[in-house]
Amino acid sequence: MRIFRSLLIAALLLLNKAHAQAPKREFRAAWIATVSNIDWPSKPGLPSAQQQQEFIYRLNELEKLGCNAVIVQIRPASDAFYPSNSEPWSRYLTGRQGQPPFPYYDPLKFMIDEAHKRNMEFHAWFNPYRALTDSKKNPNPKEHITYKHPDWVISYGGKSYIDPGIPEAREYVTNIIMDVVKRYDIDAVHLDDYFYPYRIAGQEFGDYRTYSRYGQGMSKDDWRRNNVNLFVSVLNTNIKQAKPYVKFGISPFGVWRNASKDPEGSATRGGQTCYDDLYADVLLWMRKGWIDYVLPQLYWEHYHRAAAFDILLPWWEAHSYGRHVYYGLGVYRMVGASKSPWVGTRELLWQMQDIRRIAQNPSHVFYSASIFDKLSVPIKDSIISHNIYYAFPPVMKWLDTTAPVAPTLKAIPSSQGTLLQWSGSGGNKEKLKYAVYRFVNGEPVNINKAEKIIKVSAENEYLDVNANKYRKCTYVVTAFNRLWNESKPSIPAETSIK
Repeated sequence: MRIFRSLLIAALLLLNKAHAQAPKREFRAAWIATVSNIDWPSKPGLPSAQQQQEFIYRLNELEKLGCNAVIVQIRPASDAFYPSNSEPWSRYLTGRQGQPPFPYYDPLKFMIDEAHKRNMEFHAWFNPYRALTDSKKNPNPKEHITYKHPDWVISYGGKSYIDPGIPEAREYVTNIIMDVVKRYDIDAVHLDDYFYPYRIAGQEFGDYRTYSRYGQGMSKDDWRRNNVNLFVSVLNTNIKQAKPYVKFGISPFGVWRNASKDPEGSATRGGQTCYDDLYADVLLWMRKGWIDYVLPQLYWEHYHRAAAFDILLPWWEAHSYGRHVYYGLGVYRMVGASKSPWVGTRELLWQMQDIRRIAQNPSHVFYSASIFDKLSVPIKDSIISHNIYYAFPPVMKWLDTTAPVAPTLKAIPSSQGTLLQWSGSGGNKEKLKYAVYRFVNGEPVNINKAEKIIKVSAENEYLDVNANKYRKCTYVVTAFNRLWNESKPSIPAETSIK
């Protein structure tokens, strides 16, 4: 009993330390995959109301875990989870490729609105080049890209892909993405790791004709990397010209390059790498400022033989080039785990704590959202405890540094609590969000303390029903624009119990 009590005290001390160090800025998200109905909807062809209820459930569960963003796959296989003039409705949504939801609604607008209601960013996730998930079956209507441009499509490893080496094909994918950027209130464009497909031993990706036409004397590997570089740079330029505040992020495989091939690479032995096998020169994109964040998929544990988490985390931090690095965590590996390292919470919390301790911009992104339906309550409770205080996404200073004007605040005490009301507005009629801070019994005002935030809202008033528990309360309110630049605090408003 004495040993148990000592362990409990030690655990509580560690928990309190973690709470005390909880950052006010931290990117917290989860991927919501739609391909093959991995995360949402639970199956194809559900009535619209059930689709909506399931998505709201996903958001509510992620909100409990402390997430401030969602990364939702809206184009899984050259199809759409939104009305498009160029690509068919996805069968993963409606049960039949090209068939709209019934009763009709716009799922993308609905999802964006629901995320924003919860002060969550919405990152629209596109798979840029996948055309068919099964190259032997084509359920698409005749206007699909596989029928309109079969000369653009290459089958490989049982799937079909749009050839990244064809300039017109790259332009097509760019236009598809830009259609969403222009029509929808998304916060970011997000691409996954599928540019060229993962290499399959003994099989060559069949782009030899394209290479013969467009190779221009480059080696095939350099030519393929250049095709991806052109796509990324052009897409970034288009996004920023249309909406300078829309972020652009890419989630590559967790190993850029092994040090055995490049001294700048990591001390890993990855069987495949971004640079050599997927033709994704991620470091170039970071150095050139073509992406706003990189989100490497670090799905391995500490001390992994080939790709150790404790090696890759500091490596990526050292190669940020002034851009944000966020980290994808493989919570899917915890499902059904019966032995170390993925049984229980130790490895996951260790990773989250290491990121918080080491990363310049702390973050964690879970793959994927529905996994939490399959994990035990203690695991979810541990994440909730780790993220007990609200956190705002980190500021991207190269996009915007102009903060809103400080709100004007007044406090009206009553027997029901203290009603806080404030005024504030953004330039260009921008909708602002507000953070309410409370300091009790003479505490000094310090808005760097996340634990003092009691409410984040898009509204201009808030009733603090707990105010009368304290002898004295001091409140300040700050305003945030959509890129999370925070205003100076309002002049403090004080109330006291006489």
